[in-house]
Amino acid sequence: MDASLEKIADPTLAEMGKNLKEAMKMLEDSQRRTEEENGKKLISGDIPGPLQGSGQDMVSILQLVQNLMHGDEDEEPLSARIHNIGEQGHMALLGHSLGAYISTLDKEKLRKLTTRILSDTTLWLCRIFRYENGCAYFHEEEREGLAKICRLAINSRYEDFVVDGFNVLYDKKPVIYLSAAARPGLGQYLCNQLSLPFPCLCRVPCNTMFGSQHQMDVAFLEKLIKDDIERGRLPLLLVANAGTAAVGHTDKIGRLKELCEQYGIWLHVDGVNLATLALGYVSSSVLAATKCDSMTMTPGPWLGLPAVPAVTLYKHDDPALTLVSGLTSNKPADKLRALPLWLSLQYLGLDGIVERIKHACQLSQRLQESLKKVNHIKILVENELSSPVVVFRFFQELPGSDPVFKAVPMPNMVPSTVGRERHSCDALNRWLGEQLKQLVPASGLTVMDLEVEGVCMRFSPLLTAAGLGTQGEDVDQLVTCIQSKLPALTCTLQLREEFKQEVEGTAGLLYVDDPNWPGIGVVRYEHANDDKSSLKSDPEGEKIHAGLLKKLNELGSDLTFKMGAEYKSMKSCIYIGMASDDIDVSELVETIAVTAREIEENSRLLENMTEVVRKGIQDAQVELQKANEERLLEEGVLRQIPVVGSVLNWFSPVQALQKGRTFNLTAGSLESTEPIYVYKAQGTGVTPPPTPSGIRSKQRLPGQKPFKRSLRGSDALSETSSVSHVEDLEKVEHLSSEPEQSTPETSSPEQYPGVPTPQKANRTEDFQNRAQRPEDDHPQVEEPESLR
Repeated sequence: MDASLEKIADPTLAEMGKNLKEAMKMLEDSQRRTEEENGKKLISGDIPGPLQGSGQDMVSILQLVQNLMHGDEDEEPLSARIHNIGEQGHMALLGHSLGAYISTLDKEKLRKLTTRILSDTTLWLCRIFRYENGCAYFHEEEREGLAKICRLAINSRYEDFVVDGFNVLYDKKPVIYLSAAARPGLGQYLCNQLSLPFPCLCRVPCNTMFGSQHQMDVAFLEKLIKDDIERGRLPLLLVANAGTAAVGHTDKIGRLKELCEQYGIWLHVDGVNLATLALGYVSSSVLAATKCDSMTMTPGPWLGLPAVPAVTLYKHDDPALTLVSGLTSNKPADKLRALPLWLSLQYLGLDGIVERIKHACQLSQRLQESLKKVNHIKILVENELSSPVVVFRFFQELPGSDPVFKAVPMPNMVPSTVGRERHSCDALNRWLGEQLKQLVPASGLTVMDLEVEGVCMRFSPLLTAAGLGTQGEDVDQLVTCIQSKLPALTCTLQLREEFKQEVEGTAGLLYVDDPNWPGIGVVRYEHANDDKSSLKSDPEGEKIHAGLLKKLNELGSDLTFKMGAEYKSMKSCIYIGMASDDIDVSELVETIAVTAREIEENSRLLENMTEVVRKGIQDAQVELQKANEERLLEEGVLRQIPVVGSVLNWFSPVQALQKGRTFNLTAGSLESTEPIYVYKAQGTGVTPPPTPSGIRSKQRLPGQKPFKRSLRGSDALSETSSVSHVEDLEKVEHLSSEPEQSTPETSSPEQYPGVPTPQKANRTEDFQNRAQRPEDDHPQVEEPESLR
């Protein structure tokens, strides 16, 4: 390219091309920066500073632009955010810079140059898209062209509108007809731009009995037109779709054109399917758009051209009305809007333009043919093979019931059941769409919510393939990812109703109906102090659910668990994720209930134990104080004097018995140690009950994870064999505990030769000394057998 720039005689143009090349190279080099450079954050990137007095060079300014574009690298990888601009994109960007330079020419040269650019671009577009003898209006906002066309239609039908203005509309209000499948907000935009009231819009419903549910009902439209004429209104303009914004359906444009000619209505066509007019084979429904009064196209997304204006082609013979309507202009700056597209079309050529559109259509057909072979995937545009838009969704029919995800409910179905199944459909399809977008970002897949069908996925390569560089391998990868996600979707769907029934039949658990959760379900544990009527957050419940989440994650199952707020309140719940294999739902629900109950009981036991220990310490202090006072009364005052007390004790020793105290944690009471060391052993007293255990762990095969059902092949085993296996396990446990139970109460020294036998008197004295220490507040310790 450097050699070609040297051939340019105009040094300004050569320098502009060189600077653009260097600027784009500097900005695109950021894609190849190392991870160490990505980690460096510029402090001044997002902080506005004062304007430097000396100014900066171009390299510094471009470096600042690069930092502002790619400064935050933590959100997502850089390669996922930048589209494939390519060399043709550089030509489009050069057009904006070149337009600023051309505007500095003298008026005569500027007029000739802008007229040539506008006429060339208009001629090329009309020939490429088979729109003969048409004019072109280039605009940045895609809907702006339709607003100008409406002004032209008003000026054409109301002769005195230029003089009298909106007064002529009062007696005979204009009516603009829009399809119910039109893009959202289009009617409101037109009314705002034209200063018309909303009653001037007429929403035409789509077919309900025959044909596509996204095509305009022609018979109903004719009835609306006749009604408006009878009421003294003027049918002005009809907006038809050659590829609806949602699913890419094309209206019956040929029939609509006949109806418009009959009643003198302006017909405007909009839609992505207009791009197929450049191909050799075009469907009859789209080909009829070449006979309409105007059409709006977006060649920028179709050809992968950034910052390229949209184009509205129209046919009209009165240049004065087009000038008044704003479709034509004498300003050179308005004519220069076509410059980026003029450069890009020349760079691509006719073959390049057709090849890009053809490639996008082939990608759609490839995906559509592949999805027809995949079970549980339904395509919404099956009867239009030429459509460059593929809309599909997941569905499944359960045995003995209607399709789970059927769009139109049957009369014998309960409305609540239909709504629940619809929510399940939307949640699972939304999850599938988000997974596919992450796994295959080059596909340009989008998730949308349709009024009738629900959440669906749309593949529209005409709008994304040129920018993302989508290839046939990406389509194959997309189909492979869909097939890999189907087992989880089908298994989860089959377990949702079973999980709901199990939770509703388990005490202490509440099933939470969350329509946006794609997993098995949502459950909440209701503790003893749970206020069911309150929607506020519950600290105690949140603590229990946090412990429950930790226990469930420690089990190591294939299920994913998370904690979050309830759908309609602020209370904590446990969300159970997708299931990719057959799950034992009863075991799962039982584990959740028992684990949550144990956590609640342990929490209450700890709180009670804290109170019991505190009270026991206070009682022990009172008892020790009483014991000291009694000992003082028994020994007398003289024995408390240091010197006198020692002499008196030497002549007359006191045989007072020291009384110890023990704190029984189980009974929560303070007891004396006298029965332990004088009368009988502590083993005959109160013994704590065995600690209650949780649910009995299910016997699993080696390597089998929790909540998994038994293998299908193991169904041949009889119930008696499984029972006998459990009995064998119990016998082994019983035998392993027999040596401890069969230990003799007393052991003779001959049984353990070489081991010294402690003296009974010394052991008894040691235990008495330990009992005399009042500060030892330990639980009761059972006396060894050797002291009995």
